[in-house]
Amino acid sequence: MRAYAKINLGLQILGRREDGFHEIETILHPVDICDEISFENSEDICIECDQTDIPKDTANLCYRAADVLQQSLGIREGVRIRIKKRIPIGSGLGGGSSDAATVLKHLPHFWRVDVASSILRELAASLGSDVPYFLHFGTARATGRGEILEYFRCELPYWIVIVYPNIRIPTKWAYENFRAKPSISQIDLKKLLTESCTRANTLVDRLRNDLEPVVFGVHEAVARTKEVLYRIGAEFALMSGSGSSVFGLFKDEVTARNVVNHLKDQCQVFLSKPHFLPKDD
Repeated sequence: MRAYAKINLGLQILGRREDGFHEIETILHPVDICDEISFENSEDICIECDQTDIPKDTANLCYRAADVLQQSLGIREGVRIRIKKRIPIGSGLGGGSSDAATVLKHLPHFWRVDVASSILRELAASLGSDVPYFLHFGTARATGRGEILEYFRCELPYWIVIVYPNIRIPTKWAYENFRAKPSISQIDLKKLLTESCTRANTLVDRLRNDLEPVVFGVHEAVARTKEVLYRIGAEFALMSGSGSSVFGLFKDEVTARNVVNHLKDQCQVFLSKPHFLPKDD
């Protein structure tokens, strides 16, 4: 099973909530980078991964997803979850959340039980703010702490180059160090992308990620990555989520592939085609 990544087409932080999380507005959009998840029979919940630094216990979102399903459904059976990682850790691309959502969606079938979609949404929200988004594929406006979703049609006509500069950014750290600037006004992200996604100049002028100053102030390499993407032909570039990945939008395939070839020896680079949309299994 494939667990696809996302990018954030803009991220606005609107304030801190009483529960300690931040109130946000962002647009989540799928890209063609994926981890692979598979299940095997086991007496207990076990995690195996091709990356040795991935936790194998309750610190792993896949483990926690299997555990909450097991408790919610009253299942005594275990599962061995094998994870083949391709989405970088700490990249702002939602790899852990996507993996967890994939477990929530498919493990009940492996255990031969049915689960209401409403229950899956509740369990997903309990695991993390991004997890509910990955239960379905598409572009979505996310509000609240990120769990309130409104899906809408947004087929980006660009080749998307995603660059991971080999720096892990903890999401918690980025939000804890965010400082609001009262002079910055909120924009309607959905309206902006619906009306202007083909007008790159408008995106450059108006679309922002409020966590960029936090990350750029500490990690100059992330800021340089954005500068490099613009310098070598991106129509628009932005850090995704809490970083450290930065994506660039390109009009033509040749330029996008040249950029990938130019950067691949320095960092991890991925390419996603225009109008990409994963298919629900």
